[in-house]
Amino acid sequence: MTTSPLPQPPVPVKERTFALSKELFRYKPGLFAFNLFMWGMVHASPALLTLAVSGVFRALEQADGLKTGGQPINPAIAAAWVSVAWFAFVRLSRFGIFYGAFRAWIELWYTLDALVRRNLLSYLLTARRSRRLPDTPAEAVSRFRDDVDDVAGYTEVWVDGAGFVLYSLVAITLMARVDPLITALVCTPLLLMVVFVQRLSPTIRTYRRRMREATARVTDFIGETFGAVSAVKLAAREGGMVTHLRALGETRRHAALRDVLLTELIRGVNTNMVNLAVGLVLLLGANKVRGGTLDVADFVLFIGLLPRLTGSMGFFGDAIARHRRTGVSYDRMTRLLQDAPDTTIVEHHDAYLNREAPAAPPAPAAIPLRELHVDGLTALHPSGLGVSEASFSVGRGEFVVVTGRIGSGKSTLLRAVLGLIPTQSGSVQWNGETLDDPASFLVPPRSAYTAQLPNLFSDTLRENITSGADEAHLSGAVQLAVLEPDLHALSGGLDTPVGARGVKLSGGQIQRAAVARMLARPADLLVFDDVSSALDARTEAQLWQGLAQTDATCLVVSHRRAALLRADRILLMENGRITDEGTLPDLLERSDEMRALWAEQDA
Repeated sequence: MTTSPLPQPPVPVKERTFALSKELFRYKPGLFAFNLFMWGMVHASPALLTLAVSGVFRALEQADGLKTGGQPINPAIAAAWVSVAWFAFVRLSRFGIFYGAFRAWIELWYTLDALVRRNLLSYLLTARRSRRLPDTPAEAVSRFRDDVDDVAGYTEVWVDGAGFVLYSLVAITLMARVDPLITALVCTPLLLMVVFVQRLSPTIRTYRRRMREATARVTDFIGETFGAVSAVKLAAREGGMVTHLRALGETRRHAALRDVLLTELIRGVNTNMVNLAVGLVLLLGANKVRGGTLDVADFVLFIGLLPRLTGSMGFFGDAIARHRRTGVSYDRMTRLLQDAPDTTIVEHHDAYLNREAPAAPPAPAAIPLRELHVDGLTALHPSGLGVSEASFSVGRGEFVVVTGRIGSGKSTLLRAVLGLIPTQSGSVQWNGETLDDPASFLVPPRSAYTAQLPNLFSDTLRENITSGADEAHLSGAVQLAVLEPDLHALSGGLDTPVGARGVKLSGGQIQRAAVARMLARPADLLVFDDVSSALDARTEAQLWQGLAQTDATCLVVSHRRAALLRADRILLMENGRITDEGTLPDLLERSDEMRALWAEQDA
């Protein structure tokens, strides 16, 4: 079996932000091009407005000159009215253009936002081999929320940037035709601003990453605390929890403060550069107007173009900072997907925003089990603990129990067989065929699994059992899971809300609800990881007896007597290895470890 490598932190690829964003923009090329065109007109139109205002002053100057000379002023006045009409037309048209551009931008933003989230979730749910979050669930939620928003919002840099570039080119051309020296002096401090932000790029990335990580630690701690309220109260640790939360909040505050202060520093420098440029124009332009080398119309042109030009240059400085922050977001999402190809985040798929999504794909084809064979399976955690060289077989209709002391590797063995954790060597075979990807193959109707600590969702008991599937096997699953007697005690029966993580149910009810969920979709191989630990002896015996009547093939982790007595064969584990195998009488006769485990049940 091809094994899965242990998760490694991603290696940042220099300037891959451009490449990934380019692929993202290609998802809707027509919509992206339309945004570029519309926002180009929105940002370039002020240059036309300024040109119209300058034309009004020029026409008025000419009219004043003609009137002084005693000549007719009709042509000059007509030119002034034409400039006024042009100004009104551009001004009114800009409202309609802005409305269309804004609608197009909102559509582009949410389309790309939905695509990236779809790609992240799809890979985590459907990728081959084992899928384990590299960080906490709260950290993953932060990447789904904040980092995806950063990546989708980065589109604004390009959409607005195209318009600002067009405006800057027009403005600099018009200004340079009037006075190249003043134009050069105005642009110099703005270009220095861009260089300043570029030099700050590593610091920008560092501060943004630290702020996001600190935020994730706070949300993760709050989530875990809500899930362990009872434990905190019983241990009387409320004060310690509050103190720790305060410390995490303080760390986040410092990280966020640095990030915000750096952003405001960049904006402050931008503003000062704008003021410096305006001051230069006022000083130099006013002197030239007084000296007669610059007329009022040209001075109005400079003053009209300058604020938006300086704002454009400031935008380019901020765009560099946003580019660096977006690179951090790409890095964080890449870490979430671990071994995914670099372009997985921006792959093109239908997001179904404007039409109904197709039905879910059908379940994989059933391949009736004759034998499950595990050969030399090794799955070690980074600490070195785990399972080494495990080999065994499970025949159709057998009830095989894996037992051993706590920490002997029982749960790790099951998870390795099912492909839920990376393995270093060994193979898993289904009817003699080696499984290249057990995690994708061992699913209903071939195999079903219930974990040692099952998770229930904050929904009704019915929805937790069926998981949205049809209810054809619901009644039988409830009966086999020995959950039927409990329904009478629940206020709404199957329609009773179970609360977050099944908080409204007892431990035994949670385990049996998870077993019912497992049985609601028939499978050839049933894998149980100590799911009877919270059951009383009678209920547990009923559970195993009911499954025996179905002739199901079961692989069970348990140290309880009801399971051991029911077992056709027992796999005895010690320190991550299967040290013995056989029936209960045989093992009790020859194994000191098995006798010790059996004696513990008496105790």
